[in-house]
Amino acid sequence: MTDRTLPPIHLPGPDGATRAYRPRSTPRAPAAGGPLVSRVVFSAAHVVADPYADTTPDSPAAVDWDATLAFRRHLWSHGLGVAEAMDTAQRGMGLDWAGAAELIRRSAAEAKATGGRIACGVGTDQLAGPADLDAVRAAYEEQLALVEETGSQAILMASRALAATARGPEDYLDVYGHLLRQASEPVILHWLGPMFDPALEGYWGSADLDAATDTFLEVIAAHPDKVDGIKVSLLDAEREVALRRRLPQGVRCYTGDDFHYPELIAGDDQGFSHALLGIFDPLGPLAAEAVRVLDTGDAKGFRELLDPTVELSRHLFRAPTRFYKTGVVFLAWLAGHQDHFAMVGGLQSARSLPHLATAYELADGLGLFPDPELARHRVQSLLTVYGAAR
Repeated sequence: MTDRTLPPIHLPGPDGATRAYRPRSTPRAPAAGGPLVSRVVFSAAHVVADPYADTTPDSPAAVDWDATLAFRRHLWSHGLGVAEAMDTAQRGMGLDWAGAAELIRRSAAEAKATGGRIACGVGTDQLAGPADLDAVRAAYEEQLALVEETGSQAILMASRALAATARGPEDYLDVYGHLLRQASEPVILHWLGPMFDPALEGYWGSADLDAATDTFLEVIAAHPDKVDGIKVSLLDAEREVALRRRLPQGVRCYTGDDFHYPELIAGDDQGFSHALLGIFDPLGPLAAEAVRVLDTGDAKGFRELLDPTVELSRHLFRAPTRFYKTGVVFLAWLAGHQDHFAMVGGLQSARSLPHLATAYELADGLGLFPDPELARHRVQSLLTVYGAAR
């Protein structure tokens, strides 16, 4: 079969007009493979909602566990690690702590059964309303204990409660120092910028990013044996490079920059970033293929594979960035990883039809859909629901 055998589809644009797009008919077909060698790569994975659950946006999440775990097996089959119960899984945006705890338990058991690598988010989202520092510490401790009990690596996520409670850098030093002393194994520290969560403005005790960076590094320097690495999600490549050059020996930098990941992972003559990325949910097989090329020392070939994906990533993560999950789940539906386009918390409504149409076009152009005809049919069905089909 050659390309251009599928009929065109009329996609709506941001100006209200439609454009004819002819989908490709042949997908990329990257093979599954073993662990990656030159970089540690995690995909932050989404959750699949149960579309038949009688819920409201304020209800506890109803999760389709079979489809959710099947997607994690898909990522592991390509040699990627899974970053579980992170913001990509709608943590704090539809998935509460009870749901996250169940997700961690189930995914950790699946990882153990399949030999997959897993790291899980530790936060304070069980807190309701204002909290003091003792409550923040206790909430973190509860979640850290659960993650460690499952045998997973812990990712200490940024805390909305700590951001609201902390009086300055000293409170961050106190809370994180306390947690790192308790951790039984090295953890990943996560610095999530306010573009992903506006409630995290001024994290590390200052809205001045240079001052915040100094506090962040002070936490690490005090406990380098308890920090496996840092995940930086500030969408600022120059700042990430400057930060990773200041890390203690042996502490990894995991890029969370969904705008500049190819250059940051490829690195320079002074180092490189590993990866913990939400965009590697839809890009999983292609990302793994690119890193395997990098494993051979072919940085140019790596960039040739991954650079063309940046346009899609920038589209999915455009402001308001926190709603990128909608595009991620939309593409999972089109790729056949789930049978519906429903999200916990009703977040499928968080992006417009023109936004989703562009996401489809960009992803199809990259060959991301194993069955392009299925993807086209599903987009057509969505257009019909919106009354936009032609």
